[in-house]
Amino acid sequence: MRSQLFVPGDSEKKMNKGLESGADCLFIDLEDSVAAANKETARRLACEFLASARNREKRPLLYVRVNALDTGLTDRDLDMVVPGRPDGILLPKSQGGVDVQHLAAKLAVREAENDIADGITKICCVATETASAIFGLSSYRGASRRLTALTWGAEDLSADLGAETNRLEDGTHAPVYVLARNLTLLAAVSAGVQPIDTVYPNFRDEAGFRRECMEARRDGFTGKMAIHPAQVPIINEVFTPPAAEIERARRIVKAFADNPTAGVIGLDGEMLDKPHLERARKLLARLGSTG
Repeated sequence: MRSQLFVPGDSEKKMNKGLESGADCLFIDLEDSVAAANKETARRLACEFLASARNREKRPLLYVRVNALDTGLTDRDLDMVVPGRPDGILLPKSQGGVDVQHLAAKLAVREAENDIADGITKICCVATETASAIFGLSSYRGASRRLTALTWGAEDLSADLGAETNRLEDGTHAPVYVLARNLTLLAAVSAGVQPIDTVYPNFRDEAGFRRECMEARRDGFTGKMAIHPAQVPIINEVFTPPAAEIERARRIVKAFADNPTAGVIGLDGEMLDKPHLERARKLLARLGSTG
């Protein structure tokens, strides 16, 4: 999934608009964008929306961002939304693999209670929203078969650190947040799950947003979260490999397949070895292609 659009769970209008945004996934939010007084309403509306939207012929993936495990609100969130059969749960303020296992156990119980196939509800974690969470990044590897993606967050992390801002004057992230970003990328790849880049809050700054998308794709992220529908087309464009790259990847895979005993092959005047093959395979895997 290239694009993940946040939509508040207490707004039927915005959830329905999200379906038409072109996003690969909607993150239906029960956490930060929903006031405490509206939590119960958001849970009910989210469940109704899930039940309705999942029957559409073409739809995005539907994940629900629940409240963090230490808030005491997670169980009620899950009780209300799992009957709507979301494709996954976005866990905020995750501290590591133990939290994934904790959430997975809660999901297993509720899947059984609602006649949902075991393990079908996936998990994506926001892995860097507290200073302590940084030190748990290596524990995601092997934590649960439900885990599909890791992403990172600069806004909550800056609040936890007591920082004045998380960005420099030129709009790029300050060094400590670059560190959190890069560690999340490494942790996701180590765990064998999708690395997703964080949000860009200034949705009116199209040039800055595009630049950040390009940098994320360059470094290995395969998707980015959006806070506004206007950001979705840019994400989808940037994180869809150009046709020329796809064709070259297919040629690389074929060249190695045609020469199974070769450690190095020549293609278009360039010598290619195993790392080039692995990059080609990963690019094609993103397209759902076997090469």
